[in-house]
Amino acid sequence: MITHQNGVFHIQTESYSYLFKIDDYGIPEHLHFGTPVQTEDAFPLSCRPGLGWGSNVLLREGDTASNLDALALEWSGSGRGDYRESPVELTGRATDFRYETFEILEGSAVMTSGLPQAHGAMETLHLTLGQKGAKLHLYYTAFPTALVRRSALENTGEETIPLGKIMSFCVDLPGSYTMATFNGGWIGEMRRENTPVGASKVVNESLTGASSNRHNPGFLLYEADATETAGRVYGFNLVYSGNHYASAQRSLQGLTRVMQGIHMSHFRKDLAPGEWFETPEAVLACSDAGFGGLSRNMHIFVNDHIIRPDWQGRPRPVLYNSWEGCVFDFNQHRLLELADRAKELGCELFVLDDGWFGQRNNDHAGLGDYNVNRKKLPQGMEGLSRRIREKGLEFGLWFEPESVNPDSDLYRAHPEWALTDAFEPVYGRNQLLLDLTRKEVRDYIVENVSRILDNAQISYVKWDMNRHSIALGAKAHDFVLGLYDVLRRIFIPRRHILLESCSSGGNRFDLGMLCFSPQIWASDDTDPVERLTIQEGYSYLYPQSTIGAHVSAAPHAQTLRTTPLSTRGNVAFFGCLGYELDLKHLLNVEIKEIKEQIAFYKQYRDIFQYGTFGRTNLGWQVSDGKTTLAGVFHRLVPAAPGYEQLRLTGLNPQKRYQVTSLAQTIRVGQFGNLLKHVAPVHIDPNGQLLRMADRHVTLPAGNECFTASGAALMSGILLRPLFRGTGYDQNQRTQGDFGSDIYIVEELAE
Repeated sequence: MITHQNGVFHIQTESYSYLFKIDDYGIPEHLHFGTPVQTEDAFPLSCRPGLGWGSNVLLREGDTASNLDALALEWSGSGRGDYRESPVELTGRATDFRYETFEILEGSAVMTSGLPQAHGAMETLHLTLGQKGAKLHLYYTAFPTALVRRSALENTGEETIPLGKIMSFCVDLPGSYTMATFNGGWIGEMRRENTPVGASKVVNESLTGASSNRHNPGFLLYEADATETAGRVYGFNLVYSGNHYASAQRSLQGLTRVMQGIHMSHFRKDLAPGEWFETPEAVLACSDAGFGGLSRNMHIFVNDHIIRPDWQGRPRPVLYNSWEGCVFDFNQHRLLELADRAKELGCELFVLDDGWFGQRNNDHAGLGDYNVNRKKLPQGMEGLSRRIREKGLEFGLWFEPESVNPDSDLYRAHPEWALTDAFEPVYGRNQLLLDLTRKEVRDYIVENVSRILDNAQISYVKWDMNRHSIALGAKAHDFVLGLYDVLRRIFIPRRHILLESCSSGGNRFDLGMLCFSPQIWASDDTDPVERLTIQEGYSYLYPQSTIGAHVSAAPHAQTLRTTPLSTRGNVAFFGCLGYELDLKHLLNVEIKEIKEQIAFYKQYRDIFQYGTFGRTNLGWQVSDGKTTLAGVFHRLVPAAPGYEQLRLTGLNPQKRYQVTSLAQTIRVGQFGNLLKHVAPVHIDPNGQLLRMADRHVTLPAGNECFTASGAALMSGILLRPLFRGTGYDQNQRTQGDFGSDIYIVEELAE
């Protein structure tokens, strides 16, 4: 697994090889990260500078191989001839760490800082480098589909070390790449942007105090010819939920330096003699099978080594969340009525969102208080949860424990617990952050959340966080450690609770939070057309089992766009399905359709949540090796659309498959004024008759069934035509804008 031979370290799994060597000067030189190779390949994989590059600084005069600026390195310092960005900065000091010792450990090297760690490691290489007064520890932990790296700085001297920056990893990759980052903002997360990496540095960073919807910490580097199924792609991510930094820069010699870690802005640690500082773990993965291969490796790593063992592989329940249906306006009677309707539809979990505590009738008051509002819930949380469970539903509850409203009992009692700076406080959503670096604040949260959880029958928690602040300053990292402490103390003793993290949607969708919460609310935007972009962005780095995806009412609150109920369900299938709308106002045809959606999802839930995910030419697919579920999605549909060819991946070309489209219908009201051309009587398109028919009458939407070989399905099959403006035909897919289909592709027995 991890070997050391003639100064060469080789970390090898079935998925990748990672090689580096210690040169004659004690410098770790990078050799290879990619397809498995042999240790004996170290020499042809290494940099051989020849005459060098002119006037660069040499560690030894006359030896061009001692020019650090032209070598592929595993780590670098400053002031010794490497002019590229350094992964470590000791304020006002040069650094020159040289190799001292190594050890190979079974499993992981346990961290002591309170940061979360990936679990289930195979082996860890611990490398120690030193300079006067300090030691640098580099850790390489092998997992089947990814390598995890981190670093730690130890003060072995007699003076304080002013640590201004330390990355989790640094590596120089030969080649030319484009960086794909996933950027956006509230209700507009995970928009992929592609930036060629050249001589000018490309940076992916967050300074909001959280990992951020502006710039997700995960990113890709890919070669120019990379496609979904072919070409070299690297993926990187950070097991951390705070300010992050990553950069990539290509040198004149064609080496691309990549590094990632805690952002150095608002960061400084003065290490006293004997003290350590540990960085978060960074995840490195690679694939020569394109973006799809990289995603598969990352998905396996997250499902097997980030998600806590007690929730690995477990089906995520179909939930109903009260927020968009009720907002703050509810009482126990209304909630129980919604629970009855949710149970009838097939939901398994009822979630009460914001508004259940203190004077929380809007977002101006109540955060920080935990007394149940007895006007809304006269039987308290205990009574409500019992009544919900008696109906055959699990019960879940929303919290926002990291924030406080000035209009709250907590703030009036402890204004000093709010996180502020030297200036007049500024508010986000009428709230401030609580200072999680203070033990008494953490104790207050743990005590009160635990009390609510233990006094009611709660099996799910939605943990929200809607306030971000750079007022954290130097406390930014300690705040994140405080959060992890709170989560650990509340949920490790209550492993039965499914925790779903949320931060204004995807503001904190990262591997650090996934170590505690097996799923995360992907976005406050539930418009399925927007979710196509958002969920596809997540899919590059995060498996669908981690992505909260809900069906809501249309027109959508975020876009005012009206979309078919079928498409809302079809998009949400590729995640953890939930419903979030007022069930009281559903039409009969909608009730029937939602029941069918939930039944279908439950039938194939394991594949939707844990199947191998792929992005196709027309949408997405998931597969367990025998059954493939493919989604075809449309945005704006042109007049007279041409044929669509669906190309699947990962099938056996020699096998035959049954292909069936998920039965869908269209409501007659969609035809509007066109009905008068086909109906035997005149119909007013705005009249009572059509409105009544639209509540009860649907027509088939071009469902199909056929067999084909895996070779044909991967080559591309022609789908039934879309609506072409010439009338209704049950043999065409009668869809307008934002239509979609699901195809079930099942391997036939021989």
